[in-house]
Formats: sequence, C-alpha cells, structure tokens
Amino acid sequence: MSNKIFVDACFGKPTPYTPVWMMRQAGRYLPEYMAVRRKAGNFLNLCHAPEMAAEVTLQPVDIVGVDAAIMFSDILVIPNEMGMALDFVKGEGPVFARPIQTLADVDALLGGEAAAEKLTYVYETLKIVRERLDDDKALIGFTGAPWTLATYMIEGQGTKTYNLVKKLIYTDPELMHALLVKVTDVVKHYLAKQIEAGADVVQIFDSWAAALEKEAYFEFSWNYMKAIAAWIKERYPHIPIIMFPKGIGAYLDDIDGEFDVFGVDWGTPMEIAQAKLGDRYVLQGNMEPTRLYSKEATREAVEKIAEVMKDGRHIFNLGHGILPDVPVENAQYFVKLCQEMTKR
Repeated sequence: MSNKIFVDACFGKPTPYTPVWMMRQAGRYLPEYMAVRRKAGNFLNLCHAPEMAAEVTLQPVDIVGVDAAIMFSDILVIPNEMGMALDFVKGEGPVFARPIQTLADVDALLGGEAAAEKLTYVYETLKIVRERLDDDKALIGFTGAPWTLATYMIEGQGTKTYNLVKKLIYTDPELMHALLVKVTDVVKHYLAKQIEAGADVVQIFDSWAAALEKEAYFEFSWNYMKAIAAWIKERYPHIPIIMFPKGIGAYLDDIDGEFDVFGVDWGTPMEIAQAKLGDRYVLQGNMEPTRLYSKEATREAVEKIAEVMKDGRHIFNLGHGILPDVPVENAQYFVKLCQEMTKR
C-alpha cells in the first residue's frame, strides 16, 4: 500500500473512500487561476513558466480538495516542440500556421527523445509541484493521444468535421501512420520524463476518439495508445496508466491493453462500462460536467454512480472537463460529497 489513496485506487487496492479529481480542474472556473493567467500574459506563456504552472496545478488541491493534482500544461506543447509553430488565437483556440500535408512535412519534424527533451518546462513544473504537494496527494502527468495530436497537426486547429485528417486516413494511410509512429515515439519519451520528474500516475487523453468509425479507431488510435501503455508499463510497472478515449462507448467490447484505469466519458452509462470492463480495469468517471451547475443534480448523479460502483473498483471524476462558469462552491460540494458518500 502507498500513502497515496489515489495511487492505491488506480491499482484497485482498498481505500478509505473513493478518491476524486476533475479533468480541467486547474482552470478558468477558479478566480485564483485567472489571476495567475493575467500575470502570465497568455495561455502559452503560462505553460512555459514552471513557477506559475506549478501554482495553478496546486490550486484545486488547496481550494477544492481533490485527491490528486494534474500538472498544468497543454497537449499541443508536443507538436510545438517537434517543430510546428503554435499560437493561441482569441476566439479560435490553438492554431498551427503550417499544418502537416506531406511525408516531407512529417520527416522534417523533430522526433523521439530529442523532441521530448525540449519540454523541460513541463518537467520543471512537475518537480516544483512534487516538492510542494502533500505526500498523501498524487501527481498526475498526461499527454494527448497520438490520434488527437495528429488531428490538430493536420487540420491546423480545432475541427468539427475532421475532413482533412479523415480524408488522409482513407486516401493516404501510409502518410497517416508515418505521422502517428513519429508522434507515438515522442509521447513515450515524454511520459517517461514526466515520471522521472515526479509524476505518480499518467493519463492519455484521446479527446477526438469519437471522430472515427470502429475499425479506423482501433487502427489509427487505440493501437498506438496501447503501444505507449505497454512501453511505459515495461519500464515503470509501479506507475498507474489511465486511458481516456472520449465517445467510444459502443466499442468497449474490443478494449484491451496493459493499463490500469479506463476513463468513462459522460455519454457512456457507467453500468455498461462496469459490465464490460469492470472485471479488468478500475473505472474512472463519469458525471456529466454540466450537473455541476446544480447541487441537486450533482447529488443525484453521485448517488447513482456510487450505487453502480459500490462493488466495483472506482475513481470519481467528471465525464469530461469542468466548464469555466461553474461556481467554485459547487465543485467543492461535488468533491466533498464523493469523499463522504463513499467512506468505508
């Protein structure tokens, strides 16, 4: 047993209560975060400033009472350090000036450990947080899944249609796989360096998993996530791995791999996830984030999820990220409710 109940829960060990954290917990719903963000000047500056990034990583632990801190960063620092110029445009979000279009573009990207070594500000953030975080609190590192990263790299920005990247998987799958192989190699080293810097747990976010039909999803996304998990597990068997592919509830029968926790999105009923995966993996999630606008709706969901998971292995979380206009007291209520309702 560790002294971190979150780590124990990830391995399915008994805990005094079900631990809880929230995706995007270090973010705009906290006035304290906004104050640091203003000081940084912009989002990317904040990602690149370890002292400030560490401060906002620790805020939700101190203010909201979650059982784990997740490092403050962005998934797109990876392609940025691979050589793609990145800008965060107001009203548009992240934008790459020169998206990937050809094999020559892929070949020009910095790869492997050389690219991962450039993310020193992330590792410095983790070291600072680990020094300041209470011993009983876990520190989560993370990455975007290769498919989600590659989608941004090809589309150049966020997309609702995915037409450029999906056109590529059907017209030039070799190019798509070449990019995914290169990104996967960087991600492996990136997570390893996060672990060396102090991460107790790592999570792989596949935010755009739902863009792909089943066969394409396993070929172009899940198989790469599995390869990363297997590589990390071989080197760091003591580190729990969380997989969070959003929107693939219909594909659960075919989920497998060397990881510990499966993040369930809010669109997948918890009882279905428990029936299909609960015997093999700890489940994380999955309250619908907008329930946080109402304490009554929050309690209703927490009671239902706790009932479904009462005999299962579980970590409380939202089924996606907390929204910027959620009242802080409602987030605090959710965390305290999860902890108190599941006391053993």
